[in-house]
Amino acid sequence: MVFGPAEAFLPEQLAELYDVNVVSTERVNRAALPQLRKQRRGLLVWVSSSSAAGGTPPYLAPYFAAKAAMDAMAVVYAREVALWGIESSIIVPGAFTSGRNHFAHAGSPADKARVAEYKAGPYKEMADRILKGFSSIVQPDADASAVADAIVHVVDTPFGKRPFRMHIDPTQDGAEVVNAVEDRVRAELLRRIGLAELLLPAGSESASVSNS
Repeated sequence: MVFGPAEAFLPEQLAELYDVNVVSTERVNRAALPQLRKQRRGLLVWVSSSSAAGGTPPYLAPYFAAKAAMDAMAVVYAREVALWGIESSIIVPGAFTSGRNHFAHAGSPADKARVAEYKAGPYKEMADRILKGFSSIVQPDADASAVADAIVHVVDTPFGKRPFRMHIDPTQDGAEVVNAVEDRVRAELLRRIGLAELLLPAGSESASVSNS
């Protein structure tokens, strides 16, 4: 998590966030997928963020952009491994700030001069307003362990029956609605261009029914 005006972050800081949230997934996938493809069965679990599709306030752009990029990777990867019998599930957590010092420990922009310009200009109260606004919608008893529980549930679900997405969002920022529409539109395009078989992992009962 980082917090501050986007302009004040150095390009190197954005690159670091992309390394953590996007490039890291490529490292893991490249290590694991050869074996999963060899056995023609497996599961990729992605931990996205509701910020990739839900309501987004200012001062969180670098983090939101990195999570959106990872979500886009997850969607396309799912289609590229489905015929190998590999299933994909995208876990979509919302904001869990309680007990985590969510913003207190957030990274800050390195260009302090530009931060100062924002603090002295028309956005001088924006940071406080954002933090106050977030605290008003995040449930005080929202427990981030619910995300871990969701991952366990997905892993324990039988092959072929796992959800493509699972939202755990105490703030209800709208991501579930937007993702439902986006995923439906993407699936419809695949059907229109004759690639419907990529929507389900090969070897699942649903795939067999769909292709019959």
